[in-house]
Amino acid sequence: MGVGVRVDEEVWVTVERSVVVSPRLSASWRRSRDYGAPVDAVDPVFAGGVDDESLYFRCGHEVLRGLKEALSGEPVSMMLTDADGLVLSRMCDEPALTRALDATHLAPGFAFSEREAGTNGLGLALADRAPSLVRGSEHYCTGLWGYTCAAAPVIDPVHHRLLGSVNLTTWTHRSDALLLALARTAAAHISALVTGHGTVPQRTPRGEVFRVVPAGRYGPDAVGAGKSWDDALATVVDAVRTGRTAGVVGEPGVGKTALLRTALREAGRDRRILEARPPDQRDLEPWLALWVPELRKGWAEVIVGGVDALPLWAAAELARIVSGAPGVSLAVTASDVAAVPDPLVSLLDVVVELPPLRLRPDGISPLAEHLGRCARGTDVRFTPAAARALAAFTWPGNVGQLRRVVSDAVLKSDVVDSGHLAPEVLCGPGRVLTRLETLERDEIARALAQPGVTVAQAAESLGMSRATVYRRISRYGIRPGPAGEAGPRRGPARPLLRG
Repeated sequence: MGVGVRVDEEVWVTVERSVVVSPRLSASWRRSRDYGAPVDAVDPVFAGGVDDESLYFRCGHEVLRGLKEALSGEPVSMMLTDADGLVLSRMCDEPALTRALDATHLAPGFAFSEREAGTNGLGLALADRAPSLVRGSEHYCTGLWGYTCAAAPVIDPVHHRLLGSVNLTTWTHRSDALLLALARTAAAHISALVTGHGTVPQRTPRGEVFRVVPAGRYGPDAVGAGKSWDDALATVVDAVRTGRTAGVVGEPGVGKTALLRTALREAGRDRRILEARPPDQRDLEPWLALWVPELRKGWAEVIVGGVDALPLWAAAELARIVSGAPGVSLAVTASDVAAVPDPLVSLLDVVVELPPLRLRPDGISPLAEHLGRCARGTDVRFTPAAARALAAFTWPGNVGQLRRVVSDAVLKSDVVDSGHLAPEVLCGPGRVLTRLETLERDEIARALAQPGVTVAQAAESLGMSRATVYRRISRYGIRPGPAGEAGPRRGPARPLLRG
């Protein structure tokens, strides 16, 4: 027997009497109502074919195939979705369950986020970035009441990006005791596989997530780093001066937070800066609690970096805290404007896109000189050959990688030549190299970077034949001289400003 449970003044959802409605579930129902999700039958739009060539899909498919073998004969459907809830893959041994899921459109090519299908296991896991179990009538849509869904998010442990989710679905009357544990394990295995294909996870320091910069101590964060930087900075400065809130989006390490700090300084806002980045998911509640006493002091600039890592509930709580604090303005950074959680989007007036370094080569030399001066404590100079090498490199790590390369180079000389640069800068992009190949590439690049050296002389110093060195130059994309320093061709820059 069911009982009506009030979500708000307009929406009632029927659940079993024994069900304790959690705050997460209630919040999901409210979001489903606000999205206009269907309450009787799910009818998602078919998105077309899925990307079955990506690393994430291949790793996920491998893990789900192993799980399918372990659950052979059980009425459980295993699914892989992307970060938007689009079902990429589905495996199921029971024909009756497969037919039922097809009728509900819970199949590859259809999206099942909260926005499309209301409260459901995978949608809740994606929205909150947390493992979720939704049973029977806990679903928002009655068309899903016949199922129990357990789902866990798949997180990139290096960049903390949401890659997608693992969803296990069975009949509501079946036992669900192990479903959530299996979903968690599968998601962890997929994350580990993705990481193992060339990316080493870097542990995020816990505790270094909240920083207070007193008024008047902003300090020089950056210099004019090309026209793209100047245009983005001018837009943010204008927004700050006119009392509007701003966001900056772009790839990791492009200088989004530095641009916001610089804009506050140039706009003459001599107030405290509260700067933070989202912590580990386990620390979100105490992290949010830190904001309250600081914001009670009033008159502060709040910069929250990487808000795309926040689950919806945390973003909504942060928006509530900031909105209720007098004299406080908000600025955020994210990888993309579409990744900013909805509760924070509504607080932003202007969003500016800061392009990666590879699309603003005119800013690399002045930025390198600034970083070199900060690292050495005195002015440094880059020779034309070194400047060309820096401008030609693609900088996948953006400003952080440039800072490391420059800091290493200026330890050797205050006049930096190409021979002082890290070998990675003298080589073009390519496949992930083994440790031995990396050592070989670096030695060849160093030998060729010596002033006036020829390929034949470099080969002799390395004890290799000239033909072998030429083959290695081609294999590793090494630029042996000024004629080869032009680097890869670049495509046109994307529009810089949004909002």
